[in-house]
Amino acid sequence: MKMRTLGRQNALTVSAVGMGCMGFSHGYGPAPDRSEAIRLIRAAFDRGCTFFDTAESYAAGENERLVGEAIRPFRGQIVLATKLHIPEDAQDVEATIRAHLEASLQRLGTDCVDLYYQHRVNKQIPVEAVAEAMGKLIAEGKIRGWGQSQATEDEVRRAHAVTPITAIQSEYSMMERMFERDVIPACGELGIGFVAFSPMGAGFLSGRYGRGDVYTGDDVRRVITRFTGENMDANRPLIDMLDAFAAEKGATKAQIALAWMLKKADYIVPIPGMRKLERIDENLGAAEIELSDGDMRRLEDALAQITIHGNRTDEDIAKLKHMI
Repeated sequence: MKMRTLGRQNALTVSAVGMGCMGFSHGYGPAPDRSEAIRLIRAAFDRGCTFFDTAESYAAGENERLVGEAIRPFRGQIVLATKLHIPEDAQDVEATIRAHLEASLQRLGTDCVDLYYQHRVNKQIPVEAVAEAMGKLIAEGKIRGWGQSQATEDEVRRAHAVTPITAIQSEYSMMERMFERDVIPACGELGIGFVAFSPMGAGFLSGRYGRGDVYTGDDVRRVITRFTGENMDANRPLIDMLDAFAAEKGATKAQIALAWMLKKADYIVPIPGMRKLERIDENLGAAEIELSDGDMRRLEDALAQITIHGNRTDEDIAKLKHMI
């Protein structure tokens, strides 16, 4: 497995493709049972994955417990990331962060989180206050690096000026490229890694989903507008384009989508969800797909001709709680 470095200060070395672990607990329909999830996480490590991502909010902490158990045999050989939500009414930012971190450490069964993200940036809480608290935790050895999720360029720059950020984690894929305008270039300038969640467009880019598929329970595709029947049809040209490139490269559509991202910048690391052994092999194998500069020009030219219909928003996903 090829490796990449996240961050210039408080740097972390990770596999070029990491594993997003949320789907082992919720978010994409029925999850595998606990023993199977642990087996799959360990299988990813055996195949070279050294970067595992979870959050306190995934299944109300159960995902952290699951990941903590799964990685226990090789904890010292991997980079473990988790995330916290700071309540809007938090009076003491540092004390709040410390309390959330201690709870996560207990669930994960470890004494240090390698990469600790603020899951979403609170508009009522200064990013400088969060950055200052994170700096103290780094100095104490409670965390090794920190980051933000879905942050704006301004929020990144202001926080980084207080305590250097290791990585920003935000949505990024061929279907969602808004951060290419400002945040990703700023990360390159400042020496910050960029970790891409939902790099497969919630699975759409794999080409395995169609208009007639039905999503139930807490599956986020119930509310992501890219998965309405009309938008599935309208976005078909993207799948057709990936099909053509995949055939040319002897790869899969998913591998081309991930290889495109890896070629964009050496500080970008995707963390797709992988709940089957064949998906682990496929997604980790994307790191071995070599795209030339010419390939990238052709991909970019093709993407420029395609309009993406629908999106993924936190507001839409919040609707799920009233539908379950």
